[in-house]
Amino acid sequence: MLAANLAAAAVLSHVPTVAAWIVQEGGGAPGWDVISLWHQMGLIAKIVVVILFIMSGWSIGVMIDRAMAYNAARKQSRAFAPAVAGALRDGRIDEAIKVAERNKKSHLAKVVTAGLMEFKAHQDSPGAIPGETIEASKRALERTEAIVHAELKRGLGGLATIGSTAPFVGLFGTVMGILNAFKAISVEKATGLGQVAGGISEALVTTAFGLLVAIPAVMMFNYLTGRVEAFDVEMDNSSSELIDYFLKRRDVRRS
Repeated sequence: MLAANLAAAAVLSHVPTVAAWIVQEGGGAPGWDVISLWHQMGLIAKIVVVILFIMSGWSIGVMIDRAMAYNAARKQSRAFAPAVAGALRDGRIDEAIKVAERNKKSHLAKVVTAGLMEFKAHQDSPGAIPGETIEASKRALERTEAIVHAELKRGLGGLATIGSTAPFVGLFGTVMGILNAFKAISVEKATGLGQVAGGISEALVTTAFGLLVAIPAVMMFNYLTGRVEAFDVEMDNSSSELIDYFLKRRDVRRS
């Protein structure tokens, strides 16, 4: 009985030490919900997260804007192409211009309108030289193609910048979080995991957030760039077909 009492007393005498060790190791561990992680971050880590949040919002806005613009251009171009082809087949240039003006969101309509209007202006002017009319129409088509191409690519440069820089912005927050963890170890003489978990957690959070911003931006940039290239091919083909139409029309008038 006496031995049991002595053993119990020995265990109880070590309870404060064990409890203090448990608190040091686990009691100060940070919560892993968003609010807790935000409160445990340092000032620099918070600034990094805010910057990444702004970059994410801007990239999402560009994605939505470009997707809507490209879908509208595709939809109107599908309606525009057969209508304008029928009008030009019958030689009704004025009707073709009206059809193009009704589809202002179509990339093909913008290019074709410029070429038709330039051709009609030179054709109706007295003393117009047929060769100059074709060349003027070709230059108008090239100018409009360049303008439409720039409009289609609006915002994609920023999207590429976000996709390439967001991981490095997150990495900067990672470095600062690790420095804070080492500071807690060296300056504050902390040995428990809970004392350095805050710095490690903010390092991991900023890394993850940076990748979360960059990956969709890079994927959407590649996808949207592919759509712009397809639009460029369609505009080039439409311009070539329109020049061929002008040449045939000139030959008919000569004969």
